[in-house]
Amino acid sequence: MKQACEIMTELPLVFADDHVTKARQILRDDGFREVYVQDHKKRLMGYIDITDVLQITDTKSNITVEGFLKDAVTVSPCDTLETTAQKIAKGNTDSAAVVEANGEVLGAVLLSEIFPILITRHELRGVVGDVMSRKVVTCAPDDHIPKIYNLIVESGFTAFPVVKNKEIIGMVSRRDILAAGRVRKSMDTTVHTKVEKNAANIRIDSVMITPVISIGPDAPLSEAADQLIRHDISRMPVIENRKIEGIVDRHDVLKGLIVKTG
Repeated sequence: MKQACEIMTELPLVFADDHVTKARQILRDDGFREVYVQDHKKRLMGYIDITDVLQITDTKSNITVEGFLKDAVTVSPCDTLETTAQKIAKGNTDSAAVVEANGEVLGAVLLSEIFPILITRHELRGVVGDVMSRKVVTCAPDDHIPKIYNLIVESGFTAFPVVKNKEIIGMVSRRDILAAGRVRKSMDTTVHTKVEKNAANIRIDSVMITPVISIGPDAPLSEAADQLIRHDISRMPVIENRKIEGIVDRHDVLKGLIVKTG
C-alpha cells in the first residue's frame, strides 16, 4: 500500500510570529485552503485556514499567525493513504501534515491528490442522499465577486451554486476566480482597501462554470466519486426535480469508503 511519504507535496509554511497578512497573501494568491505553521526548529505548531485570514481587514497588521492557530491533522511518513484519508475526514480539512517523530514538518498530503487513488482501490457503499449536506449556501449571478469571499467566511465553503429564479445555472468557486486572474482585486475589495471601482463590479456570472455538473440523491456514491474526479471539482450540487436538494463533496464520498476500511 502507498504511504503518505510517497505522495506528499510541499506547501508554503509560515512561522507563528509571522504577521497574519503573510498567511493571507499565500492563501489568496495560491489555491490552498490551509497553510501550516511551524516554530523556528521546523516543528509543526498547527495550521491557519482561509476562513480565518479573510476576517483580517487591514492591509498592514501587527497581528501574528499564532492568534489563529488550529490543531493540525497529522500523519507519519509511513501512514497509509487509507489512514490519512480517515484523519483528513475526521478533521474536516483538505490536507494532512506529514511530520517526523520529532514534530518536524516534511510536507503535506492533499485530499484532492489521494481521493482518486482511494476511489480506484476500494468499493464505495451507499447513495448520495445518505451522505450529502443539506445546508446549501448559494449566490446569484448578479452578485459581485467579493460576495464569494464573504460567503467563505460565513459558511466555511469555497464553492457555491449560482441560482436564478430558484434554478441552478452555474457553479463558482475560489479556484474559478483565481483562474480568471481577478482574485487580488476582489480580495482587496473584500478587505476594504482602495481598488479600482470596476474590480468591485465584476459579476459572478462572468466567472461561473457552466454547464452545471450535478447528480441525483439516489445515485450511488461511486457515481459521485467518478464525477468529482472526471471534472476535477470538489463539490457538486444534488438535484431532484430541478431543485437543489443538497451538496456532495469529497469528504461526503469518503464516508462510504471509511465505513468499509475503518
